[in-house]
Amino acid sequence: MSAPSSPVPPELPITPAGQITAPDGRVEPAPGAIAPHGRYVNADLRPVPLAERRWTTYNFAALWVGMAHNIPSWTLASGLVALGMDWKQAVLTIALANLVVLVPMLLTGHAGPKYGIPFPVLARASFGLRGANLPALVRAAVACCWFGIQTWIGGQGIYILLGKVFGGGWAGATEIAGYPWTLWLCFLVFWVVELAIIYRGMETLRRFENWAAPFVIVGALALLGWMAAKAGGFGPLLDQPSTLGWGEDFWPVFFPSLMGMIGFWATLSLNIPDFTRFGAGQRAQVWGQSLGLPTTMTAFALLSVLVTSGSQAVYGAPIWDPVALAGKADNVFGLLFALVTVLIATISVNIAANVVSPAYDLAHLAPKFINFRTGALITGVIGVIILPWKLTATPELYIFTWLGVVGGLLGTVAGILIADYWIIRRTVLDLADLYRPGGHYWYTAGWNWRAVLAFVIGGLLAVGGSYSHPGKGPFPTDGLLPFLKPLADYGWAVGLATALALYTVLMMPGMRSRKGPGRIDHERC
Repeated sequence: MSAPSSPVPPELPITPAGQITAPDGRVEPAPGAIAPHGRYVNADLRPVPLAERRWTTYNFAALWVGMAHNIPSWTLASGLVALGMDWKQAVLTIALANLVVLVPMLLTGHAGPKYGIPFPVLARASFGLRGANLPALVRAAVACCWFGIQTWIGGQGIYILLGKVFGGGWAGATEIAGYPWTLWLCFLVFWVVELAIIYRGMETLRRFENWAAPFVIVGALALLGWMAAKAGGFGPLLDQPSTLGWGEDFWPVFFPSLMGMIGFWATLSLNIPDFTRFGAGQRAQVWGQSLGLPTTMTAFALLSVLVTSGSQAVYGAPIWDPVALAGKADNVFGLLFALVTVLIATISVNIAANVVSPAYDLAHLAPKFINFRTGALITGVIGVIILPWKLTATPELYIFTWLGVVGGLLGTVAGILIADYWIIRRTVLDLADLYRPGGHYWYTAGWNWRAVLAFVIGGLLAVGGSYSHPGKGPFPTDGLLPFLKPLADYGWAVGLATALALYTVLMMPGMRSRKGPGRIDHERC
């Protein structure tokens, strides 16, 4: 995971700021411009040298295919159908959400190929060298929870499929804390395998995603073909009408569901620089993400609807859980193939989306003591102790409470980062000062109070009105703050727009050629 300094090509000049700029606009620090170690730097947080930024369009597209093809993505449509939508409304909601979230993905992802820096270092430009720990830890907490959720779901998948292979004794094992010990064993084994892969570093992850993506696609298509052959067509579920219609009953469900679907990838809209920092150029990350995210998620949602429709025709009831459906295979080969597909699909998304980002965030918290690998191990431990099985208990809790609240908070951080990088600084950063106390990004003792204020106000407006329907969640029926309840269904958009606008207004006075630590100097920053 280290990013050592590389020799300066003789044809690339060094600027007065100690930066080397390639003809395509990508930048790296000159040798010696950034100390190899210190309170705000370690090998994992340093910019990736230009020579090591090698990820292509295919690598980014494969990354998204691997991340999108997972069990929770498959069951997103089922959650929306359970809330009263028909399949067309569910697929449309998912497609629109992923087109929306792609925009901040591309905007925040731009800094990765250009400067080779991860998300926590990018956040220093707006929050300050110390203040960047605030958004980093918020994002790390979310990612740790997601890691636990995905690991639990993956362990369940292994448990169910092995139960079909080994028979009733497997499922009927002695219970511990309400679950068979065999389920806990599957959960533990899956957890160890995930951490073992990510411990090898980002290059191992890139190679894993390259072959995992096509394998998972083949597995999903095989499930579709198997179900089509047994069903003789896809009819019953596709003919089922919406209980909401397209009128006044639909929109109160649509908007919070849309925010929830955006919240599904809201974490990645922040930590995408953790991956794009390895990009060979802007074209690679833009095309790779554009081809990989919205198309894959929409196609996967449609695939899940078709397969579930076939299951209704064959078994008399829709089976949205792909693991439960695969468990109905009548031969050992089919079960083992399904088992391997579930393993690869879940590992693919979990280590990429939910281990890489908190590992960087935790390393950023204490660079001297925590490196990327240590951060990954800490993530794994936290992912277990948050009791992930509680977060996916009902569609209401999963979509409205968990995804909605998470989306609101992370949208607020995205708004600040986008405003700072694109509006205030026009994509120009001083790399050395991102690692240097007392530089442009030191602000007041390492904190930019403007970013903190924008985060607090944006977050309050985004999630302060969070509410639950009677008996459906942890929030009061009238909302935490009743006067903010009307905003709760639009949390991600409210948080992003509010924080972006407020941060821009607060930082505008600093753009009037004021120089010195914590000021915006157009000559350098």
